[in-house]
Amino acid sequence: MQVSKTVYTGHLRTINTHLRSGMQIVTDAPIDNKGKGEAFSPTDMVATALCACIFTIAGQVAQEHGFSIDGATASTTKLMAQNPLRRIAEIIVDFDFSMCNLDEKQRKFIEKVPALCPVSLSLHPDIKQTINFKFE
Repeated sequence: MQVSKTVYTGHLRTINTHLRSGMQIVTDAPIDNKGKGEAFSPTDMVATALCACIFTIAGQVAQEHGFSIDGATASTTKLMAQNPLRRIAEIIVDFDFSMCNLDEKQRKFIEKVPALCPVSLSLHPDIKQTINFKFE
């Protein structure tokens, strides 16, 4: 199923259009890789996709079990390796569910989510995934 169209606009930038909604995401090469760093880089998008996927699955789990994670936040960090080639070495996602007042059972449901995330399961095993949860 085709999901997007991408246009290379020059100067290491792309405009990516989601076909169903028309929403757009601009990517730009990072400053440390000959770009302007004015938008998400493609590897930023990979790291951010991991966070968004875990949140999406967590939201589904919360709906199924009758609780809410509305207002939860996360911070994503991407660490790059240079040898032998430039690649993502580690993605760190720090989730904060402290505003959700989850009980122990609900926390256990959330902690199992990364193992269910299609993005997590699709990443190369050499990419370290560090997922942290804050509940209080």
